Amino acid sequence: MLTLANKLKRDDGIRGPRASNPASDSTRRVSVRDKLLVKEVAELEVNLPCTCKVNFPDPNKLHYFQLTVIPDEGYYQGGKFQFEIEVPDAYNMVPPKVKCLTRIWHPNITETGEICLSLLREHSIDGTGWAPTRTLKDVVWGLNSLFTDLLNFDDPLNIEAAEHHLRDK
Repeated sequence: MLTLANKLKRDDGIRGPRASNPASDSTRRVSVRDKLLVKEVAELEVNLPCTCKVNFPDPNKLHYFQLTVIPDEGYYQGGKFQFEIEVPDAYNMVPPKVKCLTRIWHPNITETGEICLSLLREHSIDGTGWAPTRTLKDVVWGLNSLFTDLLNFDDPLNIEAAEHHLRDK
């Protein structure tokens, strides 16, 4: 199967390495990922949950940003949780990479920041995994929901946290 990422790699291989001079950098094509991100970031800022804030450390790099979730209900109400989101070159064929920077005791987040959220998986058994039709808005709303309605104690990533909750809420 020919994908855009493979075609771009093949085309780059045929042309050879690009020269590193300002003239060639300014005329280089804008990637599909970056075109999508311009549109999706604008949409995201309009549709951001009231419990979330987005921060772009470098406004010229829309493929890397931080998300802060401050839940207003549930077990984690009043907490402040930081996530790092990096959008790979092959986006939107592959999901963004997300890591929780805040150490948390959560059934779906490990203490090292790994996250269990089906929409962040390329291949999901339940059919709710990543698809090219998903956007950054879906990712942000999914992460926000981990603190309310998507809190999953039945299939936890952090088994100890889930068992602790079941023993003593």
